[in-house]
Amino acid sequence: MVRLPYLTALTTLLSYGILFVFGQLRDLFRKFLDSSKSNDLQGYAPICLGLEDFYTRRLYLRIQDCFGRPISSAPDAWFDVVERYSNDNNKTLQRTEKTSKCLNLGAYNYLGFAAADEYCTPRVIQTLKEYSVSTCSVRVDGGTTKLHNELEELVARFVGKPAAILFGMGYVTNSAIIPALVSKGSLIISDSLNHNSIVNGARGSGATVRVFQHNSPSHLEDLLREQIAHGQPRTHRPWKKIVVIIEGIYSMEGELCNLPEIIAVCKKYKVYTYLDEAHSIGAVGKTGKGVCELLGVDPTDIDIMMGTFTKSFGSCGGYIAASKEIIQHLKQTCPAHLYATSMSPPAVQQVISALQVILGEDGTNRGAKKLAQIRENSNFFRSELQKMGFEVLGDNDSPVMPIMLYNPAKIPAFSRECLNQNVAVVTVAFPATPLLLARARICISAAHTREDLIKGLEVISKVGDLVGIKYFPVEPLKPQKVIELKKIE
Repeated sequence: MVRLPYLTALTTLLSYGILFVFGQLRDLFRKFLDSSKSNDLQGYAPICLGLEDFYTRRLYLRIQDCFGRPISSAPDAWFDVVERYSNDNNKTLQRTEKTSKCLNLGAYNYLGFAAADEYCTPRVIQTLKEYSVSTCSVRVDGGTTKLHNELEELVARFVGKPAAILFGMGYVTNSAIIPALVSKGSLIISDSLNHNSIVNGARGSGATVRVFQHNSPSHLEDLLREQIAHGQPRTHRPWKKIVVIIEGIYSMEGELCNLPEIIAVCKKYKVYTYLDEAHSIGAVGKTGKGVCELLGVDPTDIDIMMGTFTKSFGSCGGYIAASKEIIQHLKQTCPAHLYATSMSPPAVQQVISALQVILGEDGTNRGAKKLAQIRENSNFFRSELQKMGFEVLGDNDSPVMPIMLYNPAKIPAFSRECLNQNVAVVTVAFPATPLLLARARICISAAHTREDLIKGLEVISKVGDLVGIKYFPVEPLKPQKVIELKKIE
């Protein structure tokens, strides 16, 4: 829950208002100066819409050096960030040959598998030699190798489902699967903070979409009762099917879903559940099996389980795990399976090897150590940030922890100052978040040592003081209380 102070909200609105007014005045002045110049598009309509073009030119381009920073090494706990410069007020950025070694607090490398690993890397290299980089084919033609079948079986066993299907891209897993499962005459009820891939998949399905308040089982139940009673628009016929879509860890909030309560509501009204575990699978739970394990939910109570390999497993692609009937249906109807190139064999082997480490099938306890390490690192870093007075979102055990920035001027200030002190952070603003809720999203890894985390905390604390984002400073212990404690001792 965001605790936005009134003064901060007011100054943030004022800042955006000033940017908008001065931007419009500059556009008007430029239009007047260029009125004599020919602007004939030869009958073509402008590709960029006015408001989108305005936001890009007047807001994003001024701070685009804070985004899309190229790196020249593996995204480990520390990585090399390529230095850039601009000669035209940030309209374009030029790379240099120089790099800066920075603490990586932005990558989704939750278990540290994105860098060279003693077990995974040799097997990936061997697979590259045997299978090459790509199958150059879709799954239903020549794009299915024995590795793909092995991984599908391993994923199904890992998450506790009868079957699974792989896809070459995590975003496509949601945006292509949802239309293959839900269509016109059906109802999708989606959490208000679900990822854009879910939003686009729901819109593309043709189904009616309703949104319930973030993580609110009570509002979900009210919405279900209302929609079941009213039925389809205009005809009021019963819905063909109803699917509730939620996430395990919300990537912009760092919050765990209220899974047990939401599942109870879904079972009560006999509706299907679709769980996106992109950020939770492999990262939370005693053995890394996600929010179901962490929150004590039986995977059989969830109809469709989605996840990606781009975070905890250090690879690419995604999966759907469900009943054999659903998986067979997807293999026969989903465009992402029928028409998209299959997942790269070395990437498949990376996931297989990472899962074997997590499950202890590599003959060591490194997987258990990694899971314990990310849990310890995440909780330590979050508690220290809160002690410093930052507004930190999310729950314990979550490796995602947004630090609220709010004001648009503080987005580039925080990002640039951290980079100057060799700490790489990710800042997120509109349209990825609501206009007033800009933030820096910290992602913790099992690869981080305690020294790395302390270094990051020192820099973030110093920059936080400089930029002014410690919105809730912790009050020091009063002298009277100290005296009382001493008397008790």
